[in-house]
This record gives sequence, structure tokens and C-alpha cells, in this order.
Amino acid sequence: MPDTETLTPPQTVEGSDGLLLEIDGQIVPNYDATLVAFDEGDVVSGNVVRIDKDEVLVDIGFKSEGVIPSNELSIRKSVDASEEVSMGEEVDALVLTKEDQNGRLILSKKRARFEKAWRRIEAAAESGEPVEGTVIEVVKGGLIIDLGVRGFLPASLVDIRRVQNLDDFLGQKIDCKVIELNRSRNNVVLSRRAVLEEERKEVRQQILDRLQPGQVVEGAISNIVDFGAFVDLDGIDGLIHISELSWSHVNHPSEILSIGDVVPVKVLDIDRDRQRISLGLKQTQEDPWQRVVDTYNLGDELAGKVTKVVSFGAFVEILDGVEGLVHISELAQHHVENPREVVGQDDQIRVKILEIDSERRRLSLSVKRVEGQSLPLRDLGDAPDADGAPEPDLSEVPELDLSEEVFSSGTEALPAEESSNGEPPSGEADPLDADRPSVP
Repeated sequence: MPDTETLTPPQTVEGSDGLLLEIDGQIVPNYDATLVAFDEGDVVSGNVVRIDKDEVLVDIGFKSEGVIPSNELSIRKSVDASEEVSMGEEVDALVLTKEDQNGRLILSKKRARFEKAWRRIEAAAESGEPVEGTVIEVVKGGLIIDLGVRGFLPASLVDIRRVQNLDDFLGQKIDCKVIELNRSRNNVVLSRRAVLEEERKEVRQQILDRLQPGQVVEGAISNIVDFGAFVDLDGIDGLIHISELSWSHVNHPSEILSIGDVVPVKVLDIDRDRQRISLGLKQTQEDPWQRVVDTYNLGDELAGKVTKVVSFGAFVEILDGVEGLVHISELAQHHVENPREVVGQDDQIRVKILEIDSERRRLSLSVKRVEGQSLPLRDLGDAPDADGAPEPDLSEVPELDLSEEVFSSGTEALPAEESSNGEPPSGEADPLDADRPSVP
């Protein structure tokens, strides 16, 4: 029986880096050395060699090309393969199956991107740095952002102010902060508002450093509320309190302002610690009281309109924003029990200036001292008298309306022979000795 021939095992050729083998004295290529070693779940790199409607072929250096199904190309829905990759492009892909039932190597581009993106998102969440992504969908309650991972941006966190139309953001690249992260559920919640507020904080500080009390600046009305209006000063909101809107009485800011109006405002006060700015609108307008001081003198007669009738007299507007008080003792030559006997709201009458108190911005007027003017008595009928009638809220009367001298007694402004009409009605306490009248 002949001896069995002993086979010589292949030997690597020295200096060939394992790419050549010597077998039975012959040098042959070592094909196995050219193949990439990988396992399922690994991320490999390769070049796109073919693009079909339903799949893309990638050469990763394996014995056969890897296949990326169209649904594994991107996290976007219904993608066109030619829009996601191009011929010859190098792509990263995660190995799903080394050999499926048809012997094919199945890869996923989107899952490789997902793994890479997730590491980036985790790092951003930990550091607080923003991440950039593209808005790919508008869904109920917010936006879907492509970060390599589908991130959700709630509508309330898209901007500092409420966004009316989320469709305007489709296709835009935006920066967001990661506010919630859950790997087990692949859940990423984002906030663009946090990024904007941080940017705005820096801008606000710059604006605060630039502003000084007394400055007049322009701003746009950004919001109107019951107690005033907010003004956007190029990145920071200041408040005009309702009392600083006009020299005239204002019931609601919407009477004189609308959102979007650009107005000049004066900086009244700045709280730099709390980043709050108090503004005034009326300070940029002519002070009607100054017109009184510059235009009128004691004894001048002029026309006015009755704006309020109260138990101790009537308020008469002589200029826009300027009211004076006609005390009950100055309404008529005869004794008046109820001011409504001789005047009513919106009556046009003539008055004589008795006193101009520049320091207190108060004005005292008289009807009975106007020559040739006699107000007819009114039939009050069943109407309640001054004591029983509901009085207006006198806290709303502007400071520039009233005269301290007349308020102090009601008779001091009269010559001695005319003071008999200055007594308040029997049983009624004259409220005018207070700094500001109150309803008895």
C-alpha cells in the first residue's frame, strides 16, 4: 500500500502583509485577507455602487455587496433613494443580517446614523449645548426634527411667543436644546425656546447696559393687558403702566394703543437685577397742565365740558387731560342743595379760573362768577339726589384736576360777603378737606 502524500499547509509570503500565500511552492492571492471582518450590529463603511428604486447596493469589501432597503435609508417617510445617496458616495451602515434567507448581507444606513446621532444627543443633553436638526414634519402638537433620531419639538417650545402657523418651519434647520431623553423608548424632546431665551438674555443685558433713565427710545407694542402695555425694545420688553399712558384718564390701554404700534417712550426706571424696565408714553407728549400754566391766568373765562357731577360739585374739562373742580358753592348765585339741580354730565358751560396750583397741578373753577351766565334749574323728578346717587370712583381723577385751597374749606376762595353759599348741606360732611375727595 503506497504512502499517503503529506500536504504542506499554506504559508504566508513574507513582506506581503498577509495578502499572498505559498501553496505547494506556488504564490497565490489570499482572498480571505481582503474580506472585512464584522459581526451583526457593527457599523461598517462602504461605497454606493448601485441605486435602485427599492434598495441601494454598497461595497464594504465583503464577498458580496451589502443591501440597504429603502426603508433603512432614512428616518423620513417615503424617501426617494436617489435623494438620500449618490453613486460612489461613502456611507456608514449598521449590519442587520450577515446572510438573510437569500444569502444577502442586509445593512441599515438610518440605524448607523441613529447610533452616531444618539451619542451626539446624549453628549448635548449632558453639556446643555444645542443640537441642530431639520424640521421634517408638522404633527399634532408640534414639529418632528431630524437629528438622525426623530426628535419632538412641542408647539409651546417652538418660539418665545406662540407660533400661529407651524408649517412656516418646514424644511428649516434650527437649533434646539434637549430637555428629555429616553433611550429605551427612543424618545427625544426638544426646546427651541430655551435656545432663544438664552440668546435673548445676552441681548437683554446689552440693552440694559445701554439704556439709562430719562432716555426716549422707540419700541413696538408687543402685548396689551388690563394694567398697561408691553413694548419690545429690540429684544427686551418694557412696561408702560396704564397711569403712564396718557395725561387723560384711560379706562383700558386698548383705547389708545394696538399691538404692533411703534411708539416713542421715555425710560422711567430700570431694575437691572430683575431685568425690568418701566416706561412712560405720556412723558413724550405735551403736558396739558403746562399749557394751562403758559396760557391761562386767574380770572380768565373759558368754555368747558362737565365730566363728573358729585355731591360736592362738578368736574369740568377745560383742555384734553385737564379737569378742574367747580365746588358746589361756585355753581350758582343761589344756594344749591344738589349739584344736579344746575349741571349734568356732558353739559357745555363757561367757567372762570379761581386758582391755578402749579405745584399740586390743581385747578379751581367757578360757574357763578361768569358774567351773563345763569344755569337754569333742572327738574330732578324721581332721580336720586346727590347723596343717594352712585358717585364715580374719585380715585380715578388725575392729580392735575383739583384745587387744595377750595378743597380745604369750600369757602376760603370767596369774598366774605359771598361765603353764605359755601356751607355744605345740612347733615352732610364736606369731603373737600381731604387731599383727594372721597364719596361721603
